Amino acid sequence: MSAGRPVEELSDTELEEQGTQSHATRNWVFLHGTAEQFATHTERMLALEQEYLRRFPKRTWQGTSDSPVEVDEATRLRLALRGLATQIDALLSGGVADGVGTLDRATSDPATLDPAAVSRLLSRVAAAGGRVHKLELHQAAREAGLRPAALAALYRGENALLAAERDERVLTGAGRASLGDAT
Repeated sequence: MSAGRPVEELSDTELEEQGTQSHATRNWVFLHGTAEQFATHTERMLALEQEYLRRFPKRTWQGTSDSPVEVDEATRLRLALRGLATQIDALLSGGVADGVGTLDRATSDPATLDPAAVSRLLSRVAAAGGRVHKLELHQAAREAGLRPAALAALYRGENALLAAERDERVLTGAGRASLGDAT
């Protein structure tokens, strides 16, 4: 894997595409690549992630602080490896149902969702003009206390509260109505 162009020179689209590709190939490089390939991949992936965080701080959990946090290379590597280990642990402990994975049924039924958490999330979307980037929505959902299965439930049914439009997540009429803002 070549180092590629400096991340600062990439367009926003190129940065997102290369970041996505880097994460998509991570497992293969980890399992089958040489030590040199793994080191090069790790360095590039971390550079892409740091540039992404610099450009789009509110789309990740790292950007929730008011003051940017500077970390050294060793800390970035340690955090990346800790994240990988956490992902592996989650996959191994999650169990398997129907070959796909377990579903948290307690939070996948819209009727069982915490109304205050849903209201907090929908209010954030409304405050942003009724639409946010999908990654910003996932961050807002975590902050509101909604797990991924609960967030997915907001897109379901005849009266879905949210809708997807490419990379944007949009508050629907039903979502506005649930906030008492049926405009």
